[in-house]
Amino acid sequence: MGLATLNRPKAINSLTHGMVTDLESALRNWADDDAVHTVLLTGAGERGLCAGGDVIAIYHSAKSDGSEARSFWHDEYLLNAYIARYPKRYVAIMDGIVMGGGVGVAAHGSVRVVTDTTKMGMPEVGIGFVPDVGGTYLLSRAPGRLGLHAALTGAPFSGADAIAMGFADHFVPHDRLDDFTDSIVADGVDAALAAFAVEPPPSPLLTQRSWIDECFGGDTVVDVVDALRAKGPGPAEDAANHIASRSPIAVAVAMESVRRAAHLNTLEDVLRQEFRTACGALRSHDLVEGIRALLVDKDRNPKWSPPSLALCSKDDVEKYFAPADPDLVFPTEREGAER
Repeated sequence: MGLATLNRPKAINSLTHGMVTDLESALRNWADDDAVHTVLLTGAGERGLCAGGDVIAIYHSAKSDGSEARSFWHDEYLLNAYIARYPKRYVAIMDGIVMGGGVGVAAHGSVRVVTDTTKMGMPEVGIGFVPDVGGTYLLSRAPGRLGLHAALTGAPFSGADAIAMGFADHFVPHDRLDDFTDSIVADGVDAALAAFAVEPPPSPLLTQRSWIDECFGGDTVVDVVDALRAKGPGPAEDAANHIASRSPIAVAVAMESVRRAAHLNTLEDVLRQEFRTACGALRSHDLVEGIRALLVDKDRNPKWSPPSLALCSKDDVEKYFAPADPDLVFPTEREGAER
């Protein structure tokens, strides 16, 4: 077994650039080691696998020249693609909080396990950012418009929802996790799953798919919010309120990003698009302002620009999709070009 533990428990194991490069290095070593047949990814502490990327580092980079943020995303997205193509079993234990970058190192694995404490999400629009780490690949392929709901609201979803949406495969009760991981090491993945995986409870999001599919079918985010508010008090109005609290331009770009991802054939193509939108966010006002308001000054009163969805133009959105310089190139593409 190759055992990998994300180990920043005080920060809910938020990913630093060093953690990304260390994990990729370990995975590449194990890929070439005939003695290693399975990789097991877990998170240290009791709060979750991973709360995302180290956004404070992104904040400081954005306030400087942005080079470290671009370098971090470059290496992170290469790692996400490598995990998806990993030649050996890659088991990710998605217990507790699994947000943003945590989704990237787990939900592209071959054996994805959630629990009754899983709290998963792509909350990037809340800080003026856009879903990334291959998240829009998964969101765009979720049933109906559940992926758009998750992307635009940034709201967390349960382990059962994660399975229903294609982010996970198996459900193991939280209080059986220690026995489950011990069994993986002792008996192998298939035997451990047979012994400890259970039928997931019903997905709350799937039960709400009717109004979600209806309301999130609008051409613009303004149309979506209007449709949600027309439903009156309840979960639809709650979703509208969530969206209204997020960065307007980030929400508009997130909608376009998920819709475009649906027509891209490979995870690598989607990651390249996400690298472009990430670099676009780095040039924006809202990424620095969103992190400042939520995590630096913690006043929770961001001043978004543009200040409303109605003021986000098509040109504003399109700028986020401009090719990066340099753009994201994957090793397999580079090797093909050299041949």
